[in-house]
Amino acid sequence: MPPAIKEPRATIIGPASGPEAPYPLRLRGAVEKGFGRGSKQRPSPPSPSFPSLPSPESNHPPNPPKLGIPTANLPVTSAPWISTADSGVYFGWASLRLSSSHPSHPANDKDADEDAAELVPEERRKEGWRVFPMVMSIGYNPFYGNTLRSAEVHIMHSFPADFYGSQMALSILGYIRPEYDYVDKESLVKDIREDMAVAERSLEREAWRERRADGWLWGEEE
Repeated sequence: MPPAIKEPRATIIGPASGPEAPYPLRLRGAVEKGFGRGSKQRPSPPSPSFPSLPSPESNHPPNPPKLGIPTANLPVTSAPWISTADSGVYFGWASLRLSSSHPSHPANDKDADEDAAELVPEERRKEGWRVFPMVMSIGYNPFYGNTLRSAEVHIMHSFPADFYGSQMALSILGYIRPEYDYVDKESLVKDIREDMAVAERSLEREAWRERRADGWLWGEEE
């Protein structure tokens, strides 16, 4: 059973010198529909838009409480290490290969990060690759009583359209906390917001920020 009493939260993860072993951990696959918890509402701060659908294999209600923090799911069979990974919340960098018609494709998004434009090689950008900060959970999400292990990714960016089926790659750089059970949705959302703040503070350090420049994220390494 996951812990219900939380230890004091760390405000930043890892040393300033950068991630330590066993990180980075890597995961890649096509974005799947989630468990129906994220909803398409626009939270604050902004987050992606995934109108997740209920999973027929989960045991939570067909209309679970909406969090306003949408997630993109990856198959847990994408990497062998997931089966033995500690359940909890992780953070790092995520890349997406967006279709040429997607409004967030580099060619279509006038607000695309100029720094990222220098980061991802031009040919890869033309293919639709972009890199974003992310937080993710691996485990069973006890608040919803899942019976299947899942990998749910929240990309810390606002997307105007869905991208189910797009290729996503993750470079996971650290572990934020274990998964907890919660007495209500508000407590869960509060913790997720803090997870995002911890990830942002951790990734803004130079040795962590430069880990965006990982060719594996846009398919240059296998």
